Amino acid sequence: MSLIITPGQLTRRAELYLQLAQLVSAGMGIVVALEEMKLHPPAKSFRKPLQKIINEIGRGRTFTQAVRSTGSWLPEFDHALFQAGENVGRLDASFRNLSDFYNDRARLAKQLISQLLYPLGLIHFAALVFLVVVPFAKAGLHFDSSLVSLFVQAALCLSPLYLCTALLIYAMQSKHGEAWRALIEAILHPLPMLGTARHYLSLSRLAAALEALISAGVTPIEAWEIAANASGSPALRRFVRAKKPQLQAGRKPSEVIRECRRFPDMFSNLYATGEVSGKLDEALGSIRKYYNEEGMRKLQTLATVLPKVVYFVVMLVIAYSVINFYVGYLNQIDAATHL
Repeated sequence: MSLIITPGQLTRRAELYLQLAQLVSAGMGIVVALEEMKLHPPAKSFRKPLQKIINEIGRGRTFTQAVRSTGSWLPEFDHALFQAGENVGRLDASFRNLSDFYNDRARLAKQLISQLLYPLGLIHFAALVFLVVVPFAKAGLHFDSSLVSLFVQAALCLSPLYLCTALLIYAMQSKHGEAWRALIEAILHPLPMLGTARHYLSLSRLAAALEALISAGVTPIEAWEIAANASGSPALRRFVRAKKPQLQAGRKPSEVIRECRRFPDMFSNLYATGEVSGKLDEALGSIRKYYNEEGMRKLQTLATVLPKVVYFVVMLVIAYSVINFYVGYLNQIDAATHL
């Protein structure tokens, strides 16, 4: 699994699921569809895991079990929807849902990157001018005039920023253990917009997995356990794991989730209404849609606001550097006139 998931990788995963949905909907068996995808995959790196899945199905394993044998190639959320689709014989619907999910993520990632390009370019330009050229000029030093040398010097000055970014990317990887991911979640949860958006999207994934699993006939206890794993939230996983004995003792999930502050009132109320009315799948569909839209809206707001904040900070730093440079220059002139 790569260190950074790029918009291109998300788009290729969405293409994989869309083509699988089309092939399965056309009446092809899952093995034939996988063989076709292996011949013409959206990315060459897909061939090896697709072949492994085909081999595992050939040994008598289900599609979901075969996918799990590939390790961390696909996230737990995908596995949950595969299991639900297999249970009701509608893998094509699961593939389409996942295709839409990854297309939304790719679109948001592209938006954030495109809006960050200008502020990041400005940061590097400012670093080149104010961290390399100006200090050398003020000190009266001579430096190599080659462009490559200047960029190397600026990169060295920016190395702490690069290091912090690399550490942040590493810290956010899903390959870390439960304790580490829980720590990162606890740190990010209070942050405006980002923490709320992450939480809402976790609730949306939880509701989507529950909707698919319960519609597929999976028992509520098992469905909640699988869906909590699919949510990507260690806090939700811990809560469901801790409350499992109560669910096994006969308590309704709607009663249990009211005791957890991680579930907003709207989630709890809609779930309870669906449970009482016998239309839980419809209620979960509404929950999934609402929290996905709200989570994506907050991330889009963040993608719009963050570049402006970066731009404003960079402009302040540049303004301070310019003023500081001219103040020093004027002080030097003043000192020279009084000699």
